[in-house]
Amino acid sequence: MARIQFELPEQFIFSTDIPIYISHVNQGGHLDNAQLLTLVSEARVRFFRWLGYAGEMDIDGQSIVVGDMLAQYKSEAFYGETMQVDMLPDDFNKYGFDLVFRLCDKASGREVARGKTGVVFLGGPGERAGKVSPPPASFMARLTTKTPTA
Repeated sequence: MARIQFELPEQFIFSTDIPIYISHVNQGGHLDNAQLLTLVSEARVRFFRWLGYAGEMDIDGQSIVVGDMLAQYKSEAFYGETMQVDMLPDDFNKYGFDLVFRLCDKASGREVARGKTGVVFLGGPGERAGKVSPPPASFMARLTTKTPTA
């Protein structure tokens, strides 16, 4: 099977630090692949908070769900390390966008993983409730006013 090839953007607009806890580590002594999703999910919630939202259930009257995820591992990560998670919304479409991410060990700069999460908007109360919907214009406006944190 051919390996996933995924190119990163030149710049990210959001960065957050997340420590690796013992519960993130598998029997091999490194970051468990399922726990990578947990770290990326935590960073995604922090991204939306950075934009000024309390959570993912009310993005200007709509909610979001993850439609898909791609991950490419670059190296192992270990208990006690702190991951710097960088993110950038990219590849916008009718119902959402990809949230591109990169995890690096904060101390050494070693890249651990990269990938993207497909974010899909769902309509709020009313006839569009729970159905895929275009991102709110107010959300898109917030993105254009944000400057990089890293």
